[in-house]
Amino acid sequence: MQVIRFADLIAQGKVANKRVFIRADLNVPQDDSGAITEDTRIRASIPAIEMALKAGAAVMVTSHLGRPTEGAFTPADSLAPVAKRMGELMGREIPVIANWTDGVKFNGADLAPGQLVLLENCRVNKGEKKNDDALAKKMAALCDIFVHDAFGTAHRAEASTYGIAQFAPIACAGPLLAAEMDAISQALLAPKRPLVAIVAGSKVSTKLTILKSLANNVDQLIVGGGIANTFMLAAGLKIGKSLAEPDLLDQATAVIEAMKARGAAVPIPTDVVTAKTFSPDAKAEIKAATDVADDDLILDIGPQTAKALAEQLMKAGTIVWNGPVGVFEFAAFENGTKTIAQAIAQSSAFSIAGGGDTLAAIAKYGIESQVGYISTGGGAFLEVLEGKTLPAFEILQKRAGT
Repeated sequence: MQVIRFADLIAQGKVANKRVFIRADLNVPQDDSGAITEDTRIRASIPAIEMALKAGAAVMVTSHLGRPTEGAFTPADSLAPVAKRMGELMGREIPVIANWTDGVKFNGADLAPGQLVLLENCRVNKGEKKNDDALAKKMAALCDIFVHDAFGTAHRAEASTYGIAQFAPIACAGPLLAAEMDAISQALLAPKRPLVAIVAGSKVSTKLTILKSLANNVDQLIVGGGIANTFMLAAGLKIGKSLAEPDLLDQATAVIEAMKARGAAVPIPTDVVTAKTFSPDAKAEIKAATDVADDDLILDIGPQTAKALAEQLMKAGTIVWNGPVGVFEFAAFENGTKTIAQAIAQSSAFSIAGGGDTLAAIAKYGIESQVGYISTGGGAFLEVLEGKTLPAFEILQKRAGT
């Protein structure tokens, strides 16, 4: 993917004494008192900021936080808690600047090289979500270099993500965004074969476009959760009272046929783990996929299926993982997801994983260091799997050619 990279601009000596505007993803969870409960995104944003400061730039950083109303700032919308935590991590005080679109001042003067400020919640600005040209031009006028380093927002064309990149003198990808681009290219644009995708979730309808897109490219498409139940129905199996979408059987069949036409496969579970109720203390029963009773709930793939899928993953060249294959939060129904997680960890394949539940499973089984790349953006990652070109990638590629 041809884009200008911030690291290259620094290496070329083009950042010193420049005004650098970084769009980060600092949308962190907070408790009722406003205290930050998890700071991964703040930690992940710091390398780009430190790169800019070390290169001698005057640095502005902004992000959205929560879901504020445009033009109606409230204290709950403030990035002040983020600035405090970031300051603790970086060992410096970080001022927060409000009403910044018409100019950024620090102690009454223009921002100087080596100085760092946090620009208040960008989603409060009128026109942000609609990517208003006038607002984007104001933002672009604040800087010499725009750095997009927020993959979690890469699927949105907003003033602080797309418009500013369109109008800034230079627009480039920060280290986080560049790493996502590289991982996506390696996994989907030029994969080492066989390419195996795991797509799981409660509903086929929410992942239908992803399934169709992957069916044209992958060598094996592993489905899990409620999605697998719908595919089992399509294969003529009974699923009891399990979650499924019978009205989408034709769509599931089309995916199976598309894969089959290419000599690829959608493995249908041969055994499952069932229960009579959906609860952590429900009695688990392993059954052949042909023996599911009318009052059964399928809550996981069975050990035979899990073993067969693990063997396929061990032979893969590239693995894309989105979604646990069972109710892994319940101990009795976690074996399928745990087996797949461990197989991915042990496989020599390049692996890329994304999505909130997937990240929770990765953390639960402690395989973070054994996954090739863990994507930081849920919605953006899903849109990439759908085969869409993300707005952030599109505008940065355009700007690389100007």
